[in-house]
Amino acid sequence: MIDAGQVQGVGVAVSTVIFALRQHPDTGAVGLWLPLVRRIREPWQGRWALPGGMVRVTEGLELAARRNLLETTALEPTYLEQLYAFGEADRSPDGRIVSIVYWALVRADEASRAAVDENVQWFPADDLPELAFDHNLIVDYALWRLRTKVEYGRIAHAFLGETFTLSELREVHETVLRRPLDPANFRRQIESSGAIVSTEEVVTGGRHRPPRLYRFNTAVDLVDNGPLTPVRL
Repeated sequence: MIDAGQVQGVGVAVSTVIFALRQHPDTGAVGLWLPLVRRIREPWQGRWALPGGMVRVTEGLELAARRNLLETTALEPTYLEQLYAFGEADRSPDGRIVSIVYWALVRADEASRAAVDENVQWFPADDLPELAFDHNLIVDYALWRLRTKVEYGRIAHAFLGETFTLSELREVHETVLRRPLDPANFRRQIESSGAIVSTEEVVTGGRHRPPRLYRFNTAVDLVDNGPLTPVRL
């Protein structure tokens, strides 16, 4: 039996890793980026960190994650999924803090609504500065999960509009995985997976054969919450 005194002073926080596909301002190359928030108090005052904060006594975890995102970045992502819990005893000099980490994927139009200023900036996910707490480790884990899951899941949907071409879908996979994919093999695999459905519509206005538009198969939810009901603000 655990003595109640052993868990006194343990705080619960939420943090969120938000991924978006963005062009590098210098090279124009498209890559994975994420917004970071500059800490305005100790510990690690002035250092960049993931958006997040403490969980209020009266709110659930996902509600806390969404509230903190809205307050710090003005973002309200459609795709938000619990990623992992980080709770090493020495991860925070403020005391014993357990962080429940979420990850969010946003389209370009969603990302453009982020409240960017001197304390909120976008950074390349694979080229981050030294972050506060253990947030570099958290981002590394989130990148691993994203690159593992994109090959068998439907999460590429979160980066695209309702309809898209196979070329656009392949480009999302290539950007996330950081390697080129054979177009013919990709088409064969994605069409046989049942993850996408042809809309019988095409992109018009081009000089070449118009590419067909697809949509994701909505028979399967983007995030599988099992028996749990998604929380919304």
